[in-house]
Amino acid sequence: MVIQRWQSVLLLIVAALMGSFTFLSLGQIQMPEESLNFTTLGFEIEGIPTDGAQSGYRAHTWIFFIVSLMSAIIPLINIFLFRNLRLQKTLCLVEVLFILATVGVGCVYGYSLFSPYYVSWSSVIIMPLLAFLGDVMAYNRINSDLKLLSSADRLR
Repeated sequence: MVIQRWQSVLLLIVAALMGSFTFLSLGQIQMPEESLNFTTLGFEIEGIPTDGAQSGYRAHTWIFFIVSLMSAIIPLINIFLFRNLRLQKTLCLVEVLFILATVGVGCVYGYSLFSPYYVSWSSVIIMPLLAFLGDVMAYNRINSDLKLLSSADRLR
């Protein structure tokens, strides 16, 4: 007997939040000669290059991209593990660690790589917090389903 209700919806929301966090712009860094767009892939120079101006990425942040992408993939995998609730609980905890790692790596890159310049964050930056809350709520729902199934097994 397997119960799978709201935790699937919550894990899908977590995957969507972290997926959009991975691929949307996190903010801008204003420098005297140029403006940089901050994404999980790196710091991209904004604007159309003219008169020999630089274009492309100023610095790549592959570790940030990989950690953020993994925090979007793990909840999708976790949805299909509904037959093994203990493994699903464990993956929820692993997801929490990946979300915290994403926030930590993002803060390190956002504040230390171009530290003397002004960083303006976009509203996308709160998505890991919302994903963290959704993941904790999914963990609690999985835990309550596990308790319900163990009590039903005791009755047999």
